[in-house]
Amino acid sequence: MGSLSIIIPYYKEPYLEKTIASIKENAVGDIEILAEEGSKGMRTAINEGLKKATGEFLMKIDAHCVVCKGFDEITKDCKDNWLMIPRRYYLDEEKWDRDRKLPTRDYHYLCFPGTKDLNYGYSFQVANWPMRNDLQIDDTMIYQGSCWFANREYFMEHVGFLDNTTYGPFVLEQVEEGLKYWLGEGEVKINKKYWYAHLQKRGFHYKGSIFSHRRKKDKQAIDGNEWATKHWMNNEEPGMIHTFSWLIEKFWPIPTWEYNWKEIWSKYGNKTKSL
Repeated sequence: MGSLSIIIPYYKEPYLEKTIASIKENAVGDIEILAEEGSKGMRTAINEGLKKATGEFLMKIDAHCVVCKGFDEITKDCKDNWLMIPRRYYLDEEKWDRDRKLPTRDYHYLCFPGTKDLNYGYSFQVANWPMRNDLQIDDTMIYQGSCWFANREYFMEHVGFLDNTTYGPFVLEQVEEGLKYWLGEGEVKINKKYWYAHLQKRGFHYKGSIFSHRRKKDKQAIDGNEWATKHWMNNEEPGMIHTFSWLIEKFWPIPTWEYNWKEIWSKYGNKTKSL
């Protein structure tokens, strides 16, 4: 098991110290923790962590999570060209432990543009996919984004520092990373042998000033989402070995993509907010 650099982007985060304590308590190998303040955006904070990381492997995790004992041993299963996601539970913040009463979140998919949340424009949105099988390590089309592991050398060569200009400072981190893996030479895997629990922020967290005000779905976020969606669906990312259609066919059938999506995209795809 190689050394692990753990990047934690945060901004006015009340649970940062609890998250760090959970990581320290449950790690069994060699780790370094890189907590990066993100007032200039999550992508900038992650990039700062990437610049400082020295471990063989990378881990990115949100600043309001708990992890299982030996969570860092997941790297034993992580091949060089895999980006790996642990099983995700909801966090019981009062007990500061996973909530076993609620379902796990293992698989996710990209919705067809414009079929989920138009407040973010005519763009991809990530949705939970309630698939179940007996595989402990399995393919997943995309992931929620709050925690992932990767070989650092491969990640920096095939993903590198995140684009915080065209995507904007906050949105679609998992789309940039995940599609650069799937459409490049890599794969994205869910590993159900390991877990973490992630806080589901709700209205009372903001009303009670536990967190700063919810980030608005502003023009910068909408523009970043729409640009990224057209960029990937039009196969504009350089150096990829697969087309976007290849990914859809790999995971077919996918909710919201059942109709003749190629025809619809060719007709409306470059016109935002058209459907």
